[in-house]
Amino acid sequence: MSQQPFVGRPTPITNATHTQKTSGMPIHKYGRYEQVDIQDRTWPDARVTKAPRWLSTDLRDGNQSLIDPMTPARKREMFDLLVRMGYKEIEVGFPSSGETDFAFVRSIIEEGAIPDDVTISVLTQAREDLIERTVESLIGAKRATVHLYNATAPTFRRVVFRGSKEQIKQIAVDGTRLVMEYAEKLLGPETTFGYQYSPEIFTDTELDFALEVCEAVCDVWQPSEGREIILNLPATVERSTPSTHADRFEWMARNLTRRAHICISVHPHNDRGTAVAAAELALMAGADRIEGCLFGQGERTGNVDLITLGMNLFSQGIDPQIDFSQIDEIRRTSEYCNQMEVHPRHPYAGDLVYTAFSGSHQDAIKKGFDAMEADAAAQGKTVDDIEWAVPYLPIDPKDVGRSYEAVIRVNSQSGKGGIAYVLKNDHKLDLPRRMQIEFSRIIQAKTDAEGGEVTPKAIWDVFADEYLPNPENPWGRIQLRSGSTATDKDGTDTLTVEAVVDGVEAVLNGTGNGPISAFFDALAGIGVDARLLDYTEHTMSEGASAVAASYIECAIDGRVLWGIGIDANTTRASLKAVISAVNRAGR
Repeated sequence: MSQQPFVGRPTPITNATHTQKTSGMPIHKYGRYEQVDIQDRTWPDARVTKAPRWLSTDLRDGNQSLIDPMTPARKREMFDLLVRMGYKEIEVGFPSSGETDFAFVRSIIEEGAIPDDVTISVLTQAREDLIERTVESLIGAKRATVHLYNATAPTFRRVVFRGSKEQIKQIAVDGTRLVMEYAEKLLGPETTFGYQYSPEIFTDTELDFALEVCEAVCDVWQPSEGREIILNLPATVERSTPSTHADRFEWMARNLTRRAHICISVHPHNDRGTAVAAAELALMAGADRIEGCLFGQGERTGNVDLITLGMNLFSQGIDPQIDFSQIDEIRRTSEYCNQMEVHPRHPYAGDLVYTAFSGSHQDAIKKGFDAMEADAAAQGKTVDDIEWAVPYLPIDPKDVGRSYEAVIRVNSQSGKGGIAYVLKNDHKLDLPRRMQIEFSRIIQAKTDAEGGEVTPKAIWDVFADEYLPNPENPWGRIQLRSGSTATDKDGTDTLTVEAVVDGVEAVLNGTGNGPISAFFDALAGIGVDARLLDYTEHTMSEGASAVAASYIECAIDGRVLWGIGIDANTTRASLKAVISAVNRAGR
């Protein structure tokens, strides 16, 4: 039977009754971004199936944006990190901008710091003296690329350069020719040399003009088999949606006449907060290469984040061809070199990204881990050999060098699942569901009273104080000394327990259809009215030193309480669990 919508009161919320109002902000100052006239776009149906070529520009674009630019020592540490991670193209500076960058480029060449399979890149503007100095910095390098740029957007043509389209195009053409001349003049046969051109502010440049400039540059460089050119199309300022950005790349890829010999490169900035999406959609639209920085360093809101891009591929089962397995080391080195902290919510690397405080999230994560273990056991495999499927965790934190210790953290928003996870993960105690609820209320009272986060150590301290005996500071009516059982021919168990009861040594005797039943009978002799409601146990370890945990739910003098006992002997563990519940009843 279909459910009928309610009528009358209360009044449903609809679009007609929403309460948003106009902001009063000066929207008249801003125009809409021009869309691309491409009716048969194919990129929405494309899939990324392999890693792009990566270039790190941490040492150039990232460094120039820092309040305190890197010292030579910090630059070298960053360079070495990028090499260890597996980046094969690294933009190492702007050597014509000053002696510091020039000296750094020379140092890594002369000290043999650049592996044979790593290509360094250096940036230059299109002036002849700057180009000469730039190429000079590369003498002796084994693999090097000169990256030349000039701004092509209308605002720059009109306001900054006050030049025509033809004049702007000629800057790019002349600059390319000069790069070729100085490379031939200054670099020897030991250098494998490449060229990259960027029409800066590509995203604000008319597409037909951007194409015209790129074609003119290619006419000079003459890309062909074995002679690639990199055309880098930067979102110097991010201005459009990622989908429009992708349209621009598909349009360029379709219309470049030497496409087979052109590496189309993406260089998104994050002004609209969508640089990662823009880069990913550009790959779908035909781009081959991405330039960015670790953790999104860079001018203003930063370059696209290489960490997020690479890990997004990894999370889809695609090898990023970069090693992120020690994410904390990468983060620490980046923070040292940049003198800027990585946000605790930063994707894949922040302190809190594999952490759940919410009770429902924690419960789902705990169940996910349990299901993974069960599925692996059923298949005769380890958890690492089956597909990852844990709610709220897109990847296994262990794959990036994180432990599970901080996956679940407890505060006032947490529930039983998170607390139970901490006890199981850290102490091998798999609490029954109703006991989870009971203990979560105890922790909830603590967080409500004190606020903030409750650490795993604090959770254990509260648990031990609430449920476990303390030899140094005994509490409760009963402290177990020893116990023994004997079974009659009719199956009746007789239990003898030596214990301290109310501070006095005593011997308790009882009979029943098992040790637990017999112990309840013995407790009745000292005035304890208790009966068993539920019982469960599990081993906490294996082998000769195996230890068991017993959990008992009791009705004691009208209250329902749980107790726990831990012992190498399962009978003693169950007796301890009963005593735990009885002692709690007397608190």
